[in-house]
Amino acid sequence: MSTLAILPIKRFSQAKQRLSRGLSPERRQTLAEAMFCDVLVALKRSSAIDELLVVTAGSVARRIAEDQGATVLEEGEPGHNAAARLGIGAALRAGADRVLLVPGDCPALDPAELDALLARPLKPPAVVIVPDRHGTGTNALLLTPPDAMDPSFGPGSCRRHAENARAIGIHAKVVEVASLAMDVDTPDDLDALEAALGPGTGSAPRTRELLAELSKC
Repeated sequence: MSTLAILPIKRFSQAKQRLSRGLSPERRQTLAEAMFCDVLVALKRSSAIDELLVVTAGSVARRIAEDQGATVLEEGEPGHNAAARLGIGAALRAGADRVLLVPGDCPALDPAELDALLARPLKPPAVVIVPDRHGTGTNALLLTPPDAMDPSFGPGSCRRHAENARAIGIHAKVVEVASLAMDVDTPDDLDALEAALGPGTGSAPRTRELLAELSKC
């Protein structure tokens, strides 16, 4: 079963506005870049992902994605859901059996955990929802086939995705994946990610290095 991962990515200069109290615009941009790089590398290391597709209007994100061998689509209508739909359309044209919608700010993503998620037996049409650490947002959405359901990211999306799937008669399963639970929107999220990554080497090397620099400031 062919799987295409889709990453809708804002311009880095516009990213992480809710971190503005603690981080300068330059730091926020550097953080967004580092997390995006780490997510791309983790996805490339997954044996279950066949192709990476990045949807962005940002030139820096485009360059990073292309350097990592990802296909890049120019963002049209602004917004995460519009970018996700654009990626889904491309996946359908490419003949993908399913898509995994993932954010660019979950740098702790573990390829082995991702492979285990994608190895779960599912009878299509099916939707798998991976919640954030609060259990309210959606940090990954696996759609089989790619157009099984229209994505609806945003506040409260975990419950909304499940309800929308049931409303159209599609089986939806919520599956917790520890390394996908931590996205970064608020200072508390950043603290949780730093605590989870800990000191030393391991996953998310670019993000880990940046967080170590920030802790010295």
